[in-house]
Parts: sequence; structure tokens; C-alpha cells
Amino acid sequence: MEEHARTTRLITLAAGLGLAASLAAAPAGAEPTRPVVVTAAPTPQHWDPLTDAKWAFEGEEIVLTERGTAPSGPRRPFEYAIVTKGPELGSLSLTAEVRIDEPVEFSNRDVILVWNYQSPTRFYYAHLSQDNTIYPHNGIFVVDNADRRRIDDQWNGVDEGAPPAIDDTDWHDVRLDYDAATGEVEVRVDGTAEPLMTATDTTFSGGRVGFGSFDNYGRTRHFQVTGERS
Repeated sequence: MEEHARTTRLITLAAGLGLAASLAAAPAGAEPTRPVVVTAAPTPQHWDPLTDAKWAFEGEEIVLTERGTAPSGPRRPFEYAIVTKGPELGSLSLTAEVRIDEPVEFSNRDVILVWNYQSPTRFYYAHLSQDNTIYPHNGIFVVDNADRRRIDDQWNGVDEGAPPAIDDTDWHDVRLDYDAATGEVEVRVDGTAEPLMTATDTTFSGGRVGFGSFDNYGRTRHFQVTGERS
């Protein structure tokens, strides 16, 4: 009875991440797959920034204090920090509070959520922006040893994507769900029932998560990910 209750709790926790099926299908008497829960504390022991000098850890916040510099090679985000605590993950659900600190006068302002990070030129990211009218803004992207490529369903191919994700300097709740088996991605802002952005891509899977900005600056807190070891 106790084992059944524990498995039920794990299935509930994993629902929507691509883990529920493996939990439910565990043979009788076998140890079910256990989701890994990683809380990335605001400390340099849990984060690895591209440029240490551009980051601060203030109270419960992880802060990108200034704009990054365009890296050489493929066109991709300028500055981010990767979570080093815990294992690399496949299917996952990432939750956090984020804030864009760049003034609202800059329409291209953004923060990004990173997952499947395997190297500086191989990862996925969700770009949360005030602008939704050009290709690189407010969408879901993959970097695969080439310029970032847009993969979200909401982009019309010309001049409009999902509604602007963040258009102020307030804190916002964000959630990113990723299923490694199917490549399905859903991004929600402020607890909406329907995702703001969706995508399906199976270019690669497995890696680390992170936070940053393409070419602006902002901050995050209460950054947590629940997932399956890759």
C-alpha cells in the first residue's frame, strides 16, 4: 500500500514531462523511475556563467548584471549561466520566476531559459521577449553547431509569433515542460492553462539547464527543475 502510494505521487509529479509512462509501466516489484529534483540555489557553486564578471548572486536572486558580448561562431545567445548542480537531464519540467531588467524602451529586451545544454554551440532555448515581430524574438530555438534556428509553432514565418511573453520589469512565473522521447516543448508564463509557446524537435536530447539573455540583462529566483536522468 505504501509503495503504491509512493508510485502514485511520483506519477503525479512526473505527469506532463514524459516520465509518467515509464513510472506506470514499471514491472511488479521493480523500483520505479524516480524523478530528480534540482533546486539551483543563488550561489556560484550551483551555476557556471559564460562570463563570471557579468553575474551576481544577491539574496535569493541570480542576476545577469549587464549585456553580454556576441560570441564568435554561430549566432546564438550572448550570455547565460548553466546549472551545474545535479545530473544532466532528459525529460524535465523547469519552473522559476524571471524578470527583465532592461528598460521597456528597448523593444528587443529578453531573458532566456536553456535546456539540453551539451556545449556552447549545442543547446535549446526559449526566448521570452517584449517583441514578437522578427525571427529571433519571443520563440523557441535550437543551436546545433550552426546559427540558432526557430522551431516554435506560433511563428507565422514572416512577422509575428506568440504574444509578447514579458512587456514590463515585474517578476513573472515561468514553466518549461520538455518530453525527450517526443521532442515536445511547452512554455507557460504566469500560470496560464494553455502554453504561450509550443514546439516539437528531436535534433538531440539530454543535457543541463540554465538562464540568461540573448543580448540584454535580467534575473531569476526560485529556479527548480524536476526531470529524468539522461
